[in-house]
Amino acid sequence: MTPDTPRLAGHLIVECLVEQGVSHAFGVPGESYLAVLDGFHAFRDRIRFVVNRQEGGAAFMAEAVGKLTGRPGVCFVTRGPGATNASIGVHTAFQDSTPMVLFVGDVASDQRDREAFQEVDYASFFGPSTKGMAKRVERIDDPDRIPEAIARAFATAMNGRPGPVVLVMPEDMLTRRTAARPLARVEPVQAGCDPHAMERLSGLLLAARRPFVIAGGGGWTPAAAQALQRFAEQWQLPVGNAFRFQDTFDNHHPLYAGDVGIGINPKLAARIRESDLVLAIGPRLGEMTTSGYTLLQPPRAAQLLVHIHAGAEELNRVYQADVAINAGMETATTALQALAAPGQLPWAEWARAAHADYQANLVPQPLPGEIDMPAILAVLQKHLPADAVLTNGAGNFASWLHRFHRYHGLAKGLKTQLAPTSGAMGYGVPAGIAASLVSGRTAFTIAGDGDFLMTGQELATAVQFGGKSIVVLLNNGMYGTIRMHQEREYPQHVHGTQLHNPDFAALARAYGYAGVRITRTAEFEPELLAALEREQGTLIEVMLDPEVITTRGTLSAIREAALQRASAE
Repeated sequence: MTPDTPRLAGHLIVECLVEQGVSHAFGVPGESYLAVLDGFHAFRDRIRFVVNRQEGGAAFMAEAVGKLTGRPGVCFVTRGPGATNASIGVHTAFQDSTPMVLFVGDVASDQRDREAFQEVDYASFFGPSTKGMAKRVERIDDPDRIPEAIARAFATAMNGRPGPVVLVMPEDMLTRRTAARPLARVEPVQAGCDPHAMERLSGLLLAARRPFVIAGGGGWTPAAAQALQRFAEQWQLPVGNAFRFQDTFDNHHPLYAGDVGIGINPKLAARIRESDLVLAIGPRLGEMTTSGYTLLQPPRAAQLLVHIHAGAEELNRVYQADVAINAGMETATTALQALAAPGQLPWAEWARAAHADYQANLVPQPLPGEIDMPAILAVLQKHLPADAVLTNGAGNFASWLHRFHRYHGLAKGLKTQLAPTSGAMGYGVPAGIAASLVSGRTAFTIAGDGDFLMTGQELATAVQFGGKSIVVLLNNGMYGTIRMHQEREYPQHVHGTQLHNPDFAALARAYGYAGVRITRTAEFEPELLAALEREQGTLIEVMLDPEVITTRGTLSAIREAALQRASAE
């Protein structure tokens, strides 16, 4: 086909994705975008269309690719129910600041605004705003403008605070012909640092006695993480990683203080409250990172606050910062590492104590049952390759990774943690499969029983497309997080949180994975080694005592404390 030969608009969309460097697109087919599917067939030697079993799984996979690569993950769904199913992945991409583009096949142009079959107003549904689900929602009515729309979508998804963009494709538009050509690959543009703001930051640091860095959020690259490490070393600053961005700073580094998220080390929480200067580099400072807005009190924190963020709209939105800097992570950390530190720093012991608290938090409390989860995490740390991608969904089960796994961090060159700061259940399984397909690296997923049943059918996708993940499924027969809160607020009134589960190992085998079940800690290591060796994916079902509800305590202890509190009132 010559450059000026008209082609189907649906084919041009796929050509544009190839030009943007997309290797995999995820989705569930629909009659509303058949011309695009034909385009994937035409370009099947240059881009792979991965067929999912449910749109939520497809959107999670696209979001995971955005996290892993720093470029937009791509998802295709049909109108109405396809788009609404995919919205969970769009919401995750928005709250996690992940670049992503969702393409939605739509009703034909001459049927709009009649409540045609499966018609939805996508601009209202995905509504771009600070409380919405997308940075931009755009309908492509003119096939000649497809290259413009896709280039703009990629730029919008990557620039500033990264996030999702929704492109709506009318069915009749996709079957028209166009001679338009793809535009060149779009690269992200980073906001630079205001030198005067950096001077003020330096002055606050020089006057501080108990500074603390919280690093995380979207837009990090290996170069940015390496520059952050050099800055921390020059100034001997303790660093904590924001909720579910635990690979931002090397967990093995002597300046690492721990993860600032759910189940935070109580000593770390106290340290942040006691600090006189908090440098928030990248995170939004949302509810999870601030322990329900208690570590830093909005709108004006007790600590001096320097907030560096790629999105100008985020600065001074929740917290009024003493210094607010609108900058991308690479430009920000490059400027930070250039700041000259004095010869003596008054907080050296403060930093050493922060790391000592982190190391002490790795020592587990004794818990009941035949499964020793800290010991299982130690086996994972021992045998998983350093470049393994670890994924999880939402639930108390994820706290085992949060507390006990030590990420080497982006400074070593690779993204290794994929987890939803949006708290979306079902994320881990599709994210692990996507990581396997796109990167070829070892993909490990930890899931709960309720979490797995949200998207476990995507094991079929993995088998069909040659993906391999290792899933450790913790089965305690309940929605554990909700049961924990239930016992705290309504002790002994258990309702709506118990689960009747299938045989997960047998279910995995039915999909084409290897499936095994263990009931004792000693059984885990040989099963993990076997999973690492075999060519197919593996699910290891771990029968966890329901009493083991957190990394620190039991259901009975939570219930007893709630009953004592109630009797005292």
